[in-house]
Amino acid sequence: MAMQEMEQALKPSSLNEIKNEQKLPKKLGDLLLEKGVITPEQLKIALEIQKSTHKLLGEILLDLGFVDQTTVSSVLSDNLGIQYLDSLEDVVPDPQALSLVPQEIAAAHKVVPLRLEDNILTVVVSDPFDIVAVDTLRRLTGKSITTVVAPEGEIAKAIDLWYAETEGFDALVKKATELVGTAELGVEEPPIIKLVNYIIVNGIKKRATDIHIEPEKNTVIIRYRIDGILHVWKLLPKKLCKSIVSRVKIMSSLDISETRIPQDGRISFFFAGRHIDLRVSTYPTAEGENVVLRILDKSKLITKIEMLGYSKHQLEVFRRLLRKNYGMILVTGPTGCGKTTTLYAALLEINSTRLNIMTVEDPIEYELPFIRQSQINPKAGFTFAKGLRAILRQDPDVIMVGEIRDMETLEIATHAALTGHLVFSTLHTNNAVAAVTRLIYMGAGKHIIASALAGVIAQRLARVICPYCKEAYTPSEHEKKWFIKYLPSEAVPSEIVLYKGKGCERCNNTGFLGRTAISEIFEVTPEIYEAIVKGADETDIKRLLSQQGFVSMFQDGLYKVLAGVTTLEEILRVV
Repeated sequence: MAMQEMEQALKPSSLNEIKNEQKLPKKLGDLLLEKGVITPEQLKIALEIQKSTHKLLGEILLDLGFVDQTTVSSVLSDNLGIQYLDSLEDVVPDPQALSLVPQEIAAAHKVVPLRLEDNILTVVVSDPFDIVAVDTLRRLTGKSITTVVAPEGEIAKAIDLWYAETEGFDALVKKATELVGTAELGVEEPPIIKLVNYIIVNGIKKRATDIHIEPEKNTVIIRYRIDGILHVWKLLPKKLCKSIVSRVKIMSSLDISETRIPQDGRISFFFAGRHIDLRVSTYPTAEGENVVLRILDKSKLITKIEMLGYSKHQLEVFRRLLRKNYGMILVTGPTGCGKTTTLYAALLEINSTRLNIMTVEDPIEYELPFIRQSQINPKAGFTFAKGLRAILRQDPDVIMVGEIRDMETLEIATHAALTGHLVFSTLHTNNAVAAVTRLIYMGAGKHIIASALAGVIAQRLARVICPYCKEAYTPSEHEKKWFIKYLPSEAVPSEIVLYKGKGCERCNNTGFLGRTAISEIFEVTPEIYEAIVKGADETDIKRLLSQQGFVSMFQDGLYKVLAGVTTLEEILRVV
């Protein structure tokens, strides 16, 4: 039966009958306000947008980034007293239940069958008020319908997985290899398309941040960067290399005929009910073109600073900095330590219709609501310095500069910070205090730095112990010495117990699942101001900070080891 005909046949005949079965709901906006999930101002913004777009309020709040799907689903299910599942990853569906509902119906109504018992079909829904979906399933299956609630993204992912084709990766590789014949053929053929999609989707499923397609003499290596570490996933026949690379180039609108110079592009990929951006970089090597795809999944974006992994004291200092009306806040650390994520979370923390927030970035990783974002274009002469100078003519309240790379950008940034603007930016330094030395070395005067700088955050990312295979152990005397030497005596328990992950299927047998920030933060107090003006070196400033309760990045890491968040080996690796 065609999709249109099937839906026509399944239209509900009596919505009143179903409405009577539902508990009278409160309005979603009121529920989210009661729970403290959104502010009155955010609700007002969403309602104004709803007047002109006529979209559902929940969709608008999600689009604006004010809430996430998990929170909305949880609040709705709690209000109705319906079971809520925050994840379907470990749920095994009843094959008989799946067979009752075609995949196209499940996808169209954003539902997925879960189990069939005593003529009652239990389905997972994201919107417990979707009476049309419930009535459609009742008429299609002839069963009574009960519902449980889960996030829409989890449902979309379950549909992809539970209804997935049984064709395995090895079969795809075999078909693609037979098809290619020569390295130039098969780019637009289904086996190559499916193979490249499989590589991308599998990377997303495994929580990879980057996918590496690396040509060697006799093979192509596929590697995933998961929690900051590269892992080899598959070795493919070398004859597939050009076809795979060409397919990626087509997806990212790059020139497939140009193989001698690096190229950069972008792919918008739809998976599990959400759009995922892939930043593509190709690089010519002796064995062929190397490709790296950076996965930018907005659903994974940290939108609240309390989700970054900072300690209570660090959050207090951070929020104090964010309440300032002017000054420069710097986030420092090496590439890949989460600086941009921290800056985005900070901007979303203070985001308001009362503020004009503008950014100049390289590149824009995620688009943020109510924030004017711009990407530099050096080929066109649009640099950080030129962008920042132009922003100052746009009446900004808050400015984010992707990175302070030269004296010109530094001069404009400090000027902006001194003339009533809150400025965010990044530097590459090993610790927070070193940022002061770096700025002076770049040519800024001590008085200017002391006056413009509000505070500095330095951070690294450490892997988190997998909660599913986490186990305690008694540390050796050598391991205990780290805590005794670097932490205050009152912070070290008499009996130290540490934790590690033994490895399981959920964490790919690494013992780690996810990452958290290991950080240090300081605010430029009057004492620090005087020290900078007088030309104090890093050691003197650190000594002064320690008297004010400053916790170094290494100490912060050790505290997280004692708390069972990560391991000592991981802290010694990253800090």
